[in-house]
Amino acid sequence: MDVLRTPDDRFEGLDGWDFAPHYAQVKAADGTDLRIAYVDEGPRDGTPVLLMHGEPSWSYLYRKIIPALVAKGHRAIAPDLIGFGRSDKPAKRTDYTYEGHVSWMSQWFESLDLSNAVMFCQDWGGLIGLRLVAAYPDRFAGVIAGNTGLPIGNSAGAGFEAWLEMSQTMPVMPIGALLNMGSTRELSAAEIAAYDAPYPDESFKEGARQFPTLVPITPQHGSVTENLAAWKVLEAWTKPFGTAFSDNDPVSKGGEAMFKARIPGTKGQPHPILAGGHFLQEDSPAEIAALLDDLINSTR
Repeated sequence: MDVLRTPDDRFEGLDGWDFAPHYAQVKAADGTDLRIAYVDEGPRDGTPVLLMHGEPSWSYLYRKIIPALVAKGHRAIAPDLIGFGRSDKPAKRTDYTYEGHVSWMSQWFESLDLSNAVMFCQDWGGLIGLRLVAAYPDRFAGVIAGNTGLPIGNSAGAGFEAWLEMSQTMPVMPIGALLNMGSTRELSAAEIAAYDAPYPDESFKEGARQFPTLVPITPQHGSVTENLAAWKVLEAWTKPFGTAFSDNDPVSKGGEAMFKARIPGTKGQPHPILAGGHFLQEDSPAEIAALLDDLINSTR
């Protein structure tokens, strides 16, 4: 496996981003070593809050939520998925599979040896993050899912189909512009540049290109069986499980109903509809941080 690594100087002086990087090593199926980068801020004895980003963002998406959590005494941990942010980027699209991503993040999660963790997951952060919750239920105390799902071979709707088509046909994938398009507020030029920073050229974007094709929207897609097994765990989940979907996301709008119908832990939890687009972390960061703080306090 050929692996690309974004030069460190691409991350210098990014707007609102002064968090020190941490690194962990995982192995691909062929034995290749891959480096995962992550932010780890706050007291070591604080409640770990795992912040999972999706497509095509990176942990920069949580730059306003991290300090808000730390100010409340929590430990904020935000990884960059393989292929994104500061993490290593396999050079071929075929190097990326759903199960490969789950394996990489499972190895990383096990290396941290966390307990009583709380997760916020959005987009592919949920497709991968909820698999972690299902695989390690005893290590999590609560979950908030926003603008995400855990598909099992069913259609994801017209909004996703339009994104799938666009993602596979655009000659240049403008990461920062896509984040701006998927947010209700207008991102600044500096913020857009920060989302572009991990990708010096198109060769670094193979993971971002491949992700939409991996969503299990037909019975023939990979990972349908594995997601069905994960749902069986979630359908027995009685710990707090909140949702925080947004009011202006054509891809996931209404997706909270599935979680509320199937997961016992959603009963009695808040399920606000927040103002924002697909990337609701850009539009409602204070509200997300407050929801996480309330969830943590409820578990103590």
